[in-house]
Amino acid sequence: QLQLVESGGGLVQPGGSLRLSCAAPRFGLSLEKYDVGWFRQTPGKEREGVACISWSDGSTYYADSVKGRFAIFRDNAKTTVSLQMNSLKAEDTADYYCAAVLMGYQCYLQSYEYNTWGQGTQVAVSS
Repeated sequence: QLQLVESGGGLVQPGGSLRLSCAAPRFGLSLEKYDVGWFRQTPGKEREGVACISWSDGSTYYADSVKGRFAIFRDNAKTTVSLQMNSLKAEDTADYYCAAVLMGYQCYLQSYEYNTWGQGTQVAVSS
């Protein structure tokens, strides 16, 4: 069974950068055939889709709030999916989760499209 692990969260100043990574380290599983999304959530708010990448053609989609600042990509071995976050703002502060679903039609930014989730990593943007 696929298990996802996020890493890379932390505290950063406004305008700074962080890179989050999502991997399936158990049994060294590849994420090559999975649509993978990154989501974030703050207390009292619904989980928000931030970015996703499709397994079939590598298409990527972003929430309007992060377009031009965040980038989602796979490593060459397809074992991790990373989220590069630049020009971070205070409103990017949240718990970030990666999620995956096997061989979907395309990736989506809706959480109900995914059936496997990581435990999350915290991102705090503050001076």
